[in-house]
Amino acid sequence: MGSMSIGHWVVVLLIVVLVFGTKRLKNVGKDLGEAVKGFKKGVHDDDDVDANLPPARLGDDARRDERPSRDQRTAQDVRDDEQIRR
Repeated sequence: MGSMSIGHWVVVLLIVVLVFGTKRLKNVGKDLGEAVKGFKKGVHDDDDVDANLPPARLGDDARRDERPSRDQRTAQDVRDDEQIRR
């Protein structure tokens, strides 16, 4: 009672074919196959892109956003700071 025999599966398949028709089932199978192929291609393409990138170093982005040290500041930066203090 717990498992279905091959005869049960044949009856289920026959009912599905009668309800949906062979043409619709063929289109569903084709669309599903194309979706799987597209997914596999997308996953494979992501791996190629990552392999071409150089390894990232920690702190690169943080250094770009830091203010320049006092020795590296321009004259305009010094004037701006003086105006803010006043």
